[in-house]
Amino acid sequence: MDVHELLEKTLTGLGYELVDFERSPRGRVLRVFIDKPEKPRGIDVDDCALVSNHLSRVLAVEDVDYERLEVSSPGLDRLLKKESDFARFAGCEITLKLRLPAAGRRNFSGVLGGVIDGKVRLRIDAGDMDVELDNIDRARLVPRFETGKSGGKPVQEVMRK
Repeated sequence: MDVHELLEKTLTGLGYELVDFERSPRGRVLRVFIDKPEKPRGIDVDDCALVSNHLSRVLAVEDVDYERLEVSSPGLDRLLKKESDFARFAGCEITLKLRLPAAGRRNFSGVLGGVIDGKVRLRIDAGDMDVELDNIDRARLVPRFETGKSGGKPVQEVMRK
């Protein structure tokens, strides 16, 4: 079983979603980004500790070679990778980088309109455009900070238009 499969299976069993993982150039650091969609306030330190402790044991049993394990939330500007990500965050502002240019460009910003039949709909200033999932090199949420009910301090929330 490869590392991706192992992480996916283990995290699903714990009730978490594997957003992404990466290894440092020499493979010594393993970074795992997790989410729990039904948890409205997102991943916290307790989630990261629980997953880290569990993964440490699983990786030892499976003889995965690494020196340091880092478990984290996907962050405010989380990557969108799977078709389900594009469906879940429909209505949110995102940035896209394409593998092959469309309309002479590779970088776009706009409001995610969802995904249908393997095509991501993006609402940009010039109108709506559809992009094949296979042509997306990288997609990220654009975090918005607004003053809310936290004593006038900026509060982050995912903006849906």
